[in-house]
Amino acid sequence: MDAFSYLSVLLSIIIGLAMTQILQGYRGMLLARARIILYPPTLIWSVLILLFATQSWWASFGLNDYKGWTFGTFSVILAQTIFLYMLAALILPDMPAGETIDLKAHYYREIGPFYSLTIAMLAASLLKDWMLDGRLPEPRNLAFHFAFAGLSVLALIARHRRLHEAIAPLIGLCTIAYIAALFDRL
Repeated sequence: MDAFSYLSVLLSIIIGLAMTQILQGYRGMLLARARIILYPPTLIWSVLILLFATQSWWASFGLNDYKGWTFGTFSVILAQTIFLYMLAALILPDMPAGETIDLKAHYYREIGPFYSLTIAMLAASLLKDWMLDGRLPEPRNLAFHFAFAGLSVLALIARHRRLHEAIAPLIGLCTIAYIAALFDRL
């Protein structure tokens, strides 16, 4: 077994757990549908996190030929994956039996940790590229990271409902364009 195959197992497990968090949240919402107060940003972010997890797994294949593995390099990649898992764990609330579940209240309660983890995940992504290649990613990739980070900082400090309702779909559209432009093929 080569180093990539060995190391990718742990990353794949954490990505799978992140996807499981979201899918279990959807199951819980289906079962509690009569008690759910929906909120579009929460639902959009849950789909985005599934997309991030899929893209992360897809892009990790690009590490297949990397031969300079160090514990530090792997730790940064692992941290990025852990931040993704934590986003998945935060975006949808637990679904206690018999209680009304307000996705809007949950979203605003978790803004601080959610967007802080988003910024941390983006920083780990940039650090990963620096450690793997000795440079930041190519300009389109870097522009996406900065735009995404800027919107996340804005969402972290501003609590305006309309802003949050605009940021989630905007990041969604940018993410789809980002994946289409940079990660269409293995």
